[in-house]
Amino acid sequence: QVQLVESGGRLVQAGESLRLSCAASGGTFSRYAMGWFRQAPGKERESIAAVSRSGLTTSYADSVKGRLTISRDNAKNTVYLQMSSLKPEDTAVYYCAARLSPLGGISLLGASEYSYWGQGTQVTVSS
Repeated sequence: QVQLVESGGRLVQAGESLRLSCAASGGTFSRYAMGWFRQAPGKERESIAAVSRSGLTTSYADSVKGRLTISRDNAKNTVYLQMSSLKPEDTAVYYCAARLSPLGGISLLGASEYSYWGQGTQVTVSS
C-alpha cells in the first residue's frame, strides 16, 4: 500500500510556470509507475503524463506536450510535474497516481489502470 500527497497547486497568471509535487509513503516507491491526471469541473479525468519506474521514459498527452515535464526522484519518493506557459484551460484539480509495474517503458494509460491516488491539488490559471 502506498499513500500519495500532492502539493504545489495555487493561483497563477496565464503564461507563468508552476511545479507540482507528489510525495509517496508506505510503499516501495521504485516499484510503481507514476502518472499525473487532471479533472476540470464537468469533464472526464484526463491522463496527461506518465513516467516509468526508473524515470528514464515518459509519455505525454498531445494536449500538453511541450509544456509539461514529468520526472521523479526515487531517493526522495517524489514525482514532479513541471508546467510552463500555463493557460486558463489548464485550470483543474491535478492528481498523481501509482500503479505496480514491471520494469520497462511507459505509455499513457487510463485512470482505471491505477490503483493508488492522491487527494488532488487545485491549479487555477487566470487570464
